[in-house]
Amino acid sequence: MSTLSEENKAGAAALKAKANDAFREKNFMEAAKLYGEALEKNDQDATIWCNRAFARMNLRLILPKEEFGYALDDATKAIELDPKYVKAYYRRALCYLSILKNHQAISDFKKTLALDPQNATAKRQLEATQKLQRRIDFEKAIETDEEESAVDHILQTIQQGGCEIDAAYAGPRLPPPSEEDAAKGKKFGISAEFIGKMEEWFKSGKNLARRIAWEIILGCWDACVQEESLNEIVLEEGMTCDVIGDTHGQYYDLLHLLSLTGKPSNKHCLLFNGDFVDRGSWSVEVVLTLMAWKWLFPRTVLLNRGNHETRDMNKVYGFEGEVKHKHGELTYKLFAHVFTALPLATLVSPALPPSPKTLASAVGKGEAPILSPEGRMRYFVTHGGLFSKDDVTLKDIRGIPRIGKQPGNEGIFCELLWTDPQESNGRGPSKRGVGIGFGPDVTRRWCTLNGITGILRSHEVRQGGYAIEHDGLCTTVFSAPNYVDQTGNKGAYVRIDAHGTREYTTYDAVPHPPMKPMAYAGGMGLFG
Repeated sequence: MSTLSEENKAGAAALKAKANDAFREKNFMEAAKLYGEALEKNDQDATIWCNRAFARMNLRLILPKEEFGYALDDATKAIELDPKYVKAYYRRALCYLSILKNHQAISDFKKTLALDPQNATAKRQLEATQKLQRRIDFEKAIETDEEESAVDHILQTIQQGGCEIDAAYAGPRLPPPSEEDAAKGKKFGISAEFIGKMEEWFKSGKNLARRIAWEIILGCWDACVQEESLNEIVLEEGMTCDVIGDTHGQYYDLLHLLSLTGKPSNKHCLLFNGDFVDRGSWSVEVVLTLMAWKWLFPRTVLLNRGNHETRDMNKVYGFEGEVKHKHGELTYKLFAHVFTALPLATLVSPALPPSPKTLASAVGKGEAPILSPEGRMRYFVTHGGLFSKDDVTLKDIRGIPRIGKQPGNEGIFCELLWTDPQESNGRGPSKRGVGIGFGPDVTRRWCTLNGITGILRSHEVRQGGYAIEHDGLCTTVFSAPNYVDQTGNKGAYVRIDAHGTREYTTYDAVPHPPMKPMAYAGGMGLFG
């Protein structure tokens, strides 16, 4: 806006005042909206840009929204308009911190202190972020050898008798191995009876013996290393597959969910689509339960990796602290390495032709569903979404090297875990500040290229538990109801049968013991 009329200035000031009132009442969505309307009248006022940034940062407190990427852009605009604006630097630093860009955060905290040397809050944040980054740098320097040897290290410790079960341990014990596993030198097996006893033990607030936890994690490892980065499950006649979204350490909600889906079996698949850990404070219980079922049913319990099955996220959002508190540092290193073996996506391939009813109700503006080359419906399930380029094939995904790897900040590995759908066509910047937004046209082109009937993804709260988007080609399913005890959303799962028919089930949160979310996060997860 090159020139501003007095009328527009006055109108922007009035809208800004209303937005400030909404912010004070913690109506952050309304505040962000009003600040946006004020900017339409006066886009030269740095305080409006900075205030909208802060409103967007605070949306996570009351709504299932993460708009740190948008907030970062607003704070940057405020700095462009006023290079000495202390609050803008500080708020941008918090945005960088929330998306794990610590070096940029440190730079902005330093700039804040250069402009306002007495800012004690900025000084504390700078010191905490520098400490975190020094730790990350140190761990990266030794990470390759350690991460690649975590499983071997644990196996060697077990072989040398370094982790026997204490005689005083009164909790559930693993059964003997099968004859086949015994012949391979295995000492323990797994059973549904054990998992049931483990569930009751966890509900009593107690931890498994460390050796038992190790055996469960190693059982999951043995199953996952046999799978490709793009896993596939073929649904033969009589089989079903339940696609389950984020569970995020909400153990009591997971138990309720399993009471609705039913336990897994050779005919009933459960596909957990990432983000088992962090945020909720029973992440250890959640992930050990899923890994135990994976060990018992390696073919029909499927675990996709989410963006929270990564080292950087676990440092900030609670899982690392929780594991170290309950089972020690070596167990966390084992978890971190086994997470790298989780597939990045799963192809759910019904074996039977679509039923006439399914075809008649096919999604998408009266168009026939996109089918596989064999004329079957099939679904691509991944945690985040699609890509920054159009020509990615299933073969490309299948060939991604993942074991021992972290996803990084770009490329198809990262995008599978981080991207989000957007309403407008094309591609856009991520509201999170990591990954991209992809539109309906991107989804249709990719599904057509690869013969995919629909994408099922998670990664974002939906108030109703799920949302069918992009003309029916993209479904978001989220399975942590009343996420972090704040958002009031439902949870959901999607059942797919051997014809490719989908059914949607929603449910509410259940009570849990009095422990707050992110109890083990250590204070660095304030803006995530």
